[in-house]
Amino acid sequence: MPFELSPPFTPLPHTGTSLAERGFAVLSPGALGELLGTPDGFPLGSWSAHWDDLPDDPHLLDAGRYRKRRHGSFLVEGERVTLVPHRAHWQPVDYNALHGGIERWFEPLPEALTSDPLWSRLLARLTELASELRSAQGPWHVEAHAFRIDTGSGIGRPTPEGAHRDGVDLVAVLLMDTVGIKGGETRVFDATGPRGPRVTQGAPGPTELLGDARPLHETTPIQPAPSVADGHRDTLVLTWRLEGFQQP
Repeated sequence: MPFELSPPFTPLPHTGTSLAERGFAVLSPGALGELLGTPDGFPLGSWSAHWDDLPDDPHLLDAGRYRKRRHGSFLVEGERVTLVPHRAHWQPVDYNALHGGIERWFEPLPEALTSDPLWSRLLARLTELASELRSAQGPWHVEAHAFRIDTGSGIGRPTPEGAHRDGVDLVAVLLMDTVGIKGGETRVFDATGPRGPRVTQGAPGPTELLGDARPLHETTPIQPAPSVADGHRDTLVLTWRLEGFQQP
């Protein structure tokens, strides 16, 4: 039977071992701050305004209007983080049965975000975990997705494609903010059976790390909390792939 995580955080020195042996790890805000060299934790507030300016996702095929999104692609090798020319996001149908097989163009991430020194530091430090997981130094092909899922129409679906893999080597999900919602439980399933954790990221700050070759993952729908007309859940999703960006 699945067991509950609410969540038990992975000590930073054990992150690589947890990814290799269990396929996932969950960093506390303090552990992420330790990784980044920001002793007071990850400064979420300094980036929050960028999530207030996300355009609608024009590619939802379930007729929903609950997702806003921006996208960017980077090459990371050591400390060097390079923004590549803006490109479409593409996944094969094998990994995304709902939106796979089509080129999805999203508005780019704002320059004020991607030029922030903390942005490069975040990508470089998490890339070290990808390199440890795959025993490879790169260069790594990193895609970044800024998401807002809202409850303006009653229900918001963070993963309308259901339980899935992304076809990459490592996935990081940073919870940036939640306002007036209930739900949003991330479930991680072992590919060989139903076992795995359930993680509800209540307060902003925790970071879920998934070694994408092993587990399936999904996040349950969100609904407005009682007496709230319109809530939202903001995340930053980063993916690492050694072999190159996925493309047709």
